[in-house]
This record gives sequence, structure tokens and C-alpha cells, in this order.
Amino acid sequence: MPPAIIDVRNADDIRDVVHRAVQALVEGQLIVVPTETVYGVAALALDEAAVGRLCEVKCRKGGHPLPVAIRSSDEALDYAPDMSPLFRRLARRCWPGPVTLVVDNSHPESLVTRLPRRVRQAVSPHQTVGLRVPGHPVVLDILQMVAGPLVLSSANRGGEPEAVNAQEALAAIGDEVALVLDDGPCRFGQPSSVVRVRQTDFEVLRAGVVPERTLKRLSSLMLLFVCTGNTCRSPMAERLARDLLAKRLKCSIEELEDRGVVVHSAGVAAGMGGKASREAVQVMAEAGLDLTGHETHPLTEPLVRHADAIYAMTQSHRETIIAQWPDAADRTHVLCRDGSDVLDPIGGTTQRYQHCADQIRVELESRLGDLTI
Repeated sequence: MPPAIIDVRNADDIRDVVHRAVQALVEGQLIVVPTETVYGVAALALDEAAVGRLCEVKCRKGGHPLPVAIRSSDEALDYAPDMSPLFRRLARRCWPGPVTLVVDNSHPESLVTRLPRRVRQAVSPHQTVGLRVPGHPVVLDILQMVAGPLVLSSANRGGEPEAVNAQEALAAIGDEVALVLDDGPCRFGQPSSVVRVRQTDFEVLRAGVVPERTLKRLSSLMLLFVCTGNTCRSPMAERLARDLLAKRLKCSIEELEDRGVVVHSAGVAAGMGGKASREAVQVMAEAGLDLTGHETHPLTEPLVRHADAIYAMTQSHRETIIAQWPDAADRTHVLCRDGSDVLDPIGGTTQRYQHCADQIRVELESRLGDLTI
């Protein structure tokens, strides 16, 4: 029986599309879904028979694992409870998106151990598991509605080209699936990057959408300093932090990013493209640091999501950040360890700015000493 084909782009109600896909999966069927990379064929990971058929469709031999699609980076912890800071960083910055992260899943509490035996053999033959959060809204909606993850692989047979539209997927495996969701050509039209992540480094197992140089940048430790207008306190903290970190790593400030460290600043009420205050520029110049090229930047969702540690100048700044981005609460701290506020020098004398910079430096020496670089 030929598969049902749904034109996602012209669907009257996308919720009905999602419900039909979920129903097919729950009934043990295979379905073809669009992703941002290539079209995929999916089975419910809790259904041993369906995953077995998926392996047959893919002509996948033992030892060649199938990837697992999950809902979010937070869910990855269920599969790798002892995941490294590097894995957390890449997951937070790459997902949802075209990157499959391969991680050890040997921890006894890994959810992989609770999957049916044949499913475990299919997704984790070597005590690793490839996880991905697809960057396509329909697939994410399906994941939200099914129990457990999906086993999701490219909609082609082993050794054949990947399908970048529904017609190619139909030609390749249409006789093996119950439903095809057609959302037109894939955004990228090439496979995801597959990255093996260890404790402190990573290896690209398959080149894909995201090149290695971009992955290297995304794997960097990122610190973010936040004040109100991004004209004095947070820019001074940014420059002082870069100076202290460069000295610790025995490199120049310009070489920090090559050493895997990125430092930014922003303001909760900042505009775009303003300048640092004259007094802040002067105080930093006296410390041998250049603040003349600083441009103010508002605090944004990508900055918050990407930051490994966010240091707010005051309790009020921290509360503002957490109110808007609750998921960042455990990464957001007041710079002063005792919870006090950093002195606001705005409108004050140069001496007041110097006192503020001195306070920031003392706190940074303590905070940065805790970081593993």
C-alpha cells in the first residue's frame, strides 16, 4: 500500500499533521519527515519491531549506529548523565540544529539502558550514542507528543544519496513507510555534522553543514558581563577579564579566541553601537587596556544561551536576566561573591570610575580562578 503524503506547506492545521504522524509512529509505522538537513525516516525508539524494520530499510549492518532524536539539550542529560562541560556547551549552542553529537553513554543511569535490546544494539553498539535535536518545527512538535525519543536516520538506503526533498525520499524508501510529510526542499540539503565529543576535545566523524572551524568557535568557553547601558561597568569587566585570562594562558589578548576563550559584555537596557563613557576609556587606558573601539550591545537571547557564565554587576541585573531567561539561572551570578553590587560610577569623577575598576578587578581575580580552561 503506498504511503499517505501530506503537503505540510499547504496544510490547513499543522496540529493535525503532527497528530497523524504521532499516530503512525505509535502504531509501529515508519514515517518520512523533513529536517533542516535532509529528509529522514523515523521510528519510535521504544518500538523494537519498528526500529528493526528501520535497520532493514537502511541496510544498516551491526556496528553502524543509528542516531537518536531528542526534544532538547536538557534531555541529553538523561542519556549521558556525566556529560562533559564541552558537550553541554556544544549542545546548548548547536541545538536545535544540524549537528549530531556522539557521547559516551556507559553511565548506569543512561536512558539507553532502558531501551529494548534490539534498539540498544541499533543506536549504541559501542557504548556511545549519537544525539540530535532537529531544527525543524514539525519534527520538534512530534517529539513533544511521543513517549520517548525517535530513531531518526536519513531517508535513503545504505550507500545511496541522501534525499533532499520528499520526492527523492519516496523514490528511495516510499514502499517501506506509512506516511510522508512533504515540506519542500530541505534548508541545507546536506547531512548534519557528526561530532564525537569527549571530556576536553572533539572529533568530526562526518563533515556536514557546520564546518570544523565553526564547531571550534562554538566549543569555546564564553563569559558574559552584564550591566545596564554597557558603557562603563560591563565593558571594563570585559577588558579586565581578557587581560587577566591572557596572562593566565600566557598569550596575547588577541590570541584568546584561538585558545578557546571568548569574552563579551552587554547591557539590559543598552542600545546598539554606542560608545564607552569617557571616564571608563581613560581608566582602562591607564591600565594599558584599549576601550576606544567598544560599541554597546543589548543583552539578547543568543548571548544568554551561548554564555557558559554570566556575571551581572548587581542583584537587580541578575534578577532581570533570570526573569526573561529562567533557564540561565544556574549560569548567572552577581560578580561580587558576597552578593553586593558593583559600584555604579555613571556621572561620577574619574576617581569613582577607578574605584569601580579596582572593585571589578578584585572580584574577577577570584571568579576567574574558579574556571577550568
